[in-house]
Amino acid sequence: MIKIAQLSCGTEYSGIQKEINKAAETFGAEMVLPDVNLDEIDEAYEKFGLGCASSSLKLMIARAMSLVEGKNEADAVFICTCFRCAEAAIARNEVRRLIQNNTDLPVVTYSFTEKTKASELYIRMEALTTVVARKSILAREKQEGLTLGIDSGSTTTKVALMENNEVIGTGWVPTGDILGCARDGINQALEGTGYKYEDIEAVGTTGYGRITIGKELHAKLIQEELSVNSKGAVFLADAQKGEATVLDIGGMDNKVITVNNGIPDNFTMGGICAGASGRFLDMTSGRLGCDITELGPLARQGNYKNATLNSYCIVFGIQDLVTSLAGGAKRSDVASAACYSVAEQVYEQQLQEIDVREPLIQVGGTSLIGGLVDAVQDILGGIDIIVPEYSQFIGAVGAALLVSGLKDTDVDDSLKF
Repeated sequence: MIKIAQLSCGTEYSGIQKEINKAAETFGAEMVLPDVNLDEIDEAYEKFGLGCASSSLKLMIARAMSLVEGKNEADAVFICTCFRCAEAAIARNEVRRLIQNNTDLPVVTYSFTEKTKASELYIRMEALTTVVARKSILAREKQEGLTLGIDSGSTTTKVALMENNEVIGTGWVPTGDILGCARDGINQALEGTGYKYEDIEAVGTTGYGRITIGKELHAKLIQEELSVNSKGAVFLADAQKGEATVLDIGGMDNKVITVNNGIPDNFTMGGICAGASGRFLDMTSGRLGCDITELGPLARQGNYKNATLNSYCIVFGIQDLVTSLAGGAKRSDVASAACYSVAEQVYEQQLQEIDVREPLIQVGGTSLIGGLVDAVQDILGGIDIIVPEYSQFIGAVGAALLVSGLKDTDVDDSLKF
């Protein structure tokens, strides 16, 4: 059984420990609390060098130090603290940095509430167990044969048909009926290639609808999007060697993943509100009377400083947008401000929880909005950002690539969570 070390503060008090355990057990993992004695707590706290008033945070630090020093063993690490505690947020990030700098264990960080349920933790736990159980698959650098990848996202369903390391067909359909959208996307991807669905050697699925579609199509790979997206990103950006960061600003949530030699080692995802997602930009384009594909060029013509969008809420964000337009702001300035607002929120909510490694690979449908890419680059101090070809099909490409490594003799039920 995969052992996930839990470094936390307040999970018992808040009543969510059982939810954490349930989420881990769902994916064949066990939560373990590293053993430390009283003397080690004070010693570890002094070494760590961060002043914390909470005794629970001191214990969390000591447990982290015991992993670093090899006194306890684990396959992965889950770091979580209450979202209300500023002290815990600082400690959580520093503990994450300690683990990453001194071990090769994959890490997920999370800030919980008293209402957190196991289902909200599934993708994080699945990602941790995936990295541990499937390292040989995730290390795969080339796609072979004829394989199909399907990414059933919250807003769109993407399909990529690959043959011998190249994308030869794609499909892009607004997500509605899960299975119907998958079929339409497959037909789009096959069109003009000379192949039929029966010619495909293997199918991989990811995204929100991955299980439903995967079961219907008897997919060989059914895998969460954190590991799949990161693999697709480094493959298309030719960054499978060395370090990189993957940023996916999605239609409903955002994902930031750090990668080392093609293997993801830190994940963070979520967001306070859809005001930090592609959905806000979609609504913005509607208000500005332009197609979403025109928003990026329009934003590049404007100056975000001439329009004020201060809200974290998508409703009040649109209200700010309307107010700015009513006050005489140019459409281009408002478009620029909308892109900058999303980029700022992504930075504050996700990018500050990781150590950004260059290059940063920006993917997903929003990566095609040039004004958003510019805003992210500006906020991060001008770092190198790559938007690879087929960036909007990143999950589908990753699924098609990874499934090509699964031969009939390799497949067993333990690979399908």
